[in-house]
Amino acid sequence: MEVGENTAALEVATTFEELGLAPEILGALRDMGYSIPTPIQKQAIPLVLAGRDLMAQAQTGTGKTAAFALPLLQKMVAHASTSTSPARHPVRALVITPTRELAIQVHASVVDYSKNLPLRSTVVFGGVDMKGQEADLRRGVEILVATPGRLLDHAGSKMVKLSQVQFLVLDEADRMLDMGFMPDLKRILDLLPTKRQTLLFSATFDDSIVGLAKSFLQNPLKVEVARRNTAAELVEQVVHNVREDDKMDALLRAIKARDISQALVFTRTKIAADKLGRRLQKRGIQTGIIHGDKAQVERLAALDGFKQGKVQLLVATDIAARGLDIVDLPCVVNFELPYAAEDYVHRIGRTGRAGASGLAISLVSPEEERLLVAIRKFINRDLVETPLPENEPPRQAAVAVPAAVPAAVHSAVIEQPDATQPRTGRLQREPVCALLLPPIKPVQSNHNA
Repeated sequence: MEVGENTAALEVATTFEELGLAPEILGALRDMGYSIPTPIQKQAIPLVLAGRDLMAQAQTGTGKTAAFALPLLQKMVAHASTSTSPARHPVRALVITPTRELAIQVHASVVDYSKNLPLRSTVVFGGVDMKGQEADLRRGVEILVATPGRLLDHAGSKMVKLSQVQFLVLDEADRMLDMGFMPDLKRILDLLPTKRQTLLFSATFDDSIVGLAKSFLQNPLKVEVARRNTAAELVEQVVHNVREDDKMDALLRAIKARDISQALVFTRTKIAADKLGRRLQKRGIQTGIIHGDKAQVERLAALDGFKQGKVQLLVATDIAARGLDIVDLPCVVNFELPYAAEDYVHRIGRTGRAGASGLAISLVSPEEERLLVAIRKFINRDLVETPLPENEPPRQAAVAVPAAVPAAVHSAVIEQPDATQPRTGRLQREPVCALLLPPIKPVQSNHNA
């Protein structure tokens, strides 16, 4: 069988019980409110339980974390031990992710799914002190979630041994290649037993991913639950032609007119994210800023603030386009179109997750028309350009000014979780963009529909 041979969808199971999972795992899923597996879970879980190496491609937000975490936990039930001896808790499953935010989220899911089992897990990533991570590793863990660099740090100091790893998961494999992790992945591979089960999850299957699969996997099966280059099916995609200098007011008009409670706003660069975020804050908008230069503590604090409804707009670079999952996020705004059309798909995939509908608004300047053409071609869809919505007539009553947001939230950064996380109630706030905006001059599009 060749690398990546497709396998027919195994969708005979309609409930998690029918997938043959242990009562302890089923109990955890019930507590989280889950009973019906998603398509990627229906297909992947039986193959993983059968011991096959797997190349899995799924549209973002389809529940891929559970697709690999649940069967791995099932296969480790036999090794579960209440012993306090670290020797009884060797690393048996290793999950590698490209970013620390995704690593934190994946580990949180593992903790939720395994809460009824005497299995230990931890997460290691860079940007924080190693001492706390070392203490967890000394106690022994069966499941280790890690970013490549920090994993190699711990392996180099002999804090973690990988000689008993039975299961390897490469999550967001395409992103790892994009970020230049291939040398680190090869070094990690040298530390693992050759006899193991390997699962590769990726948003895309290009030649580089096939090459990675040949290096890491043995005779894998391929599972795909979404067509390649498919934009989220449940996301309404709207394009507004706007002059570059008018984009700030256009953003606020679009948010206010549609009564959007929260939105993730994408820019191309860190400088642009900082500039836009500060301008929004000066307007009294509760705003967080996300990019790679932000400290980890800021990211975690801001994510919590966003979940609690304290932040309305998150301004982000494409660091947030992969893996970030905010439950019930109603809207994504492309303040600037990405240079790579594929990044557009990942951006809008932050909304419309887990079967929910979503909205993606793109503010396109004349200089970006060529980027819009490339996106249309990539997703094979004509994105119709529409006028900005008109402002509502001003009300007679005074508009309440939103309360100030703590500086820790204003300068904050956010990243990742996964669509398998339980839905939690969120404080619903009235839109804070109740401004009288100046009229925005229409832009003539160069696109001939």
